Amino acid sequence: MRTFTKFTLSACIGLVIGVGQAWAGAKPDQIDRLSADLTPMGSERAGNAEGTIPEWTGGITQPPAGYSVGDHHPNPFPDDKPLFRIDGSNFRDYADKLSVGQVATFEKYPDTYFMDVYPSRRTTSFPEHIYQMTAENGKTAKLGENGEGVLDAAEGFPFPFPENAYELMWNHKLKYKGIGGVRYNNQIAPTANGSFSVTAIREELLGLYYKRGVTIADINNVLLYFFQEVESPARLAGNILLVHETLNQQVLPRQAWIYNPGQRRVRRAPNVAYDNPGTASDGLRTNDMTDMFNGAMDRFDWKMVEKKEMYVPYNSYAAHAEGVTPEEFVMPGHLNPSLMRYELHRVWVVEATLKDGMRHINPRRTFYLDEDSYQIVLIDHYDGRMQLWRASEAHSINYYDVPTFWSTIEAHYDLQSGRYVAQGFDNTMPVNTFNVEMQPAQFTPQALRNRGRR
Repeated sequence: MRTFTKFTLSACIGLVIGVGQAWAGAKPDQIDRLSADLTPMGSERAGNAEGTIPEWTGGITQPPAGYSVGDHHPNPFPDDKPLFRIDGSNFRDYADKLSVGQVATFEKYPDTYFMDVYPSRRTTSFPEHIYQMTAENGKTAKLGENGEGVLDAAEGFPFPFPENAYELMWNHKLKYKGIGGVRYNNQIAPTANGSFSVTAIREELLGLYYKRGVTIADINNVLLYFFQEVESPARLAGNILLVHETLNQQVLPRQAWIYNPGQRRVRRAPNVAYDNPGTASDGLRTNDMTDMFNGAMDRFDWKMVEKKEMYVPYNSYAAHAEGVTPEEFVMPGHLNPSLMRYELHRVWVVEATLKDGMRHINPRRTFYLDEDSYQIVLIDHYDGRMQLWRASEAHSINYYDVPTFWSTIEAHYDLQSGRYVAQGFDNTMPVNTFNVEMQPAQFTPQALRNRGRR
């Protein structure tokens, strides 16, 4: 079995990944591995030698008894108990399996922050046709020019045998999330003392990449259609954002429009990209931090560092549970750790470093991607002095009605100001829908104008 370490990656393929290298892209000679030593997604099928990470045996293939579509996904492991707790008194004993941001969070909040570590359960699963298309992509998919696009892929993960950071990041960005749907991505940005209000945000998404039989040539370079409307508080209600997220942003950058109810007009929003502030975030997250990372990669040099075992948020069904109120989540400095679950999993570590002559408020970021789903589960963000600034966590679950493994709540901790922003609070709202057939005509500037005037 191929096991990557920091040494082998450095020695064999180089840390700084250049685009167009001969080893990147399609690997038709390795397809049989996806039913042998690798999972259909390309992760290691076997567990670890210690038995603390189990073998992948298919993930969750059936919802738990009593579940109905539309429910808030009951915990399939209600009898699980924590194996141990990492807290301010012992976190240094586990530092080799923690991110820089996690360690800094323990140092910042030694009396209140902790991580309950549960048995590791490899629950990630996807529809059978996604496995089949991932195998087909493994035969044909290639990176576009400068890593800013994907060629000859459809529906599944484009790179089941990732050998560079671009391929890993595209696997995250193109992870199956259903064709389209509606979600409440409600957001909280507490003050340092824990005072907060909830911003209710309704979002609609359409991803034609995932539609059966559709090829990249068919989608006109639009990876994702995204509609976002703020419903409350009153001072923000009615603000609408429309985004066409392009697959190759060097051919065509992200297209965005906004509707302001006070002005009652639609206008272009070229700044909805990179490090501009996210909606109603008090400047605590950037636009490219949505879904942990989205958008163009052209301002950074990217390198694959290693694959390692780490304690990461996983199977966070308690955080997803119906009826949990914002007051139960919010604490000064961080979310309530008693609602969170952490497990030991193998993750890919990717470093992004700002290119000379480029600008971004985070000139360095470290991403940690779950090996089974390619979901980014942790990020370390650095400021212009190369000091750690923010730490991000994606608390994720298997949405077993789809199925897909995706975040339920994202939290971004500003370790310098003591504030944070978190989003995804749908516990008292309708749960995410998936595979709702929408049409591109619903995501045009004219459609935005009509919606805004209703």
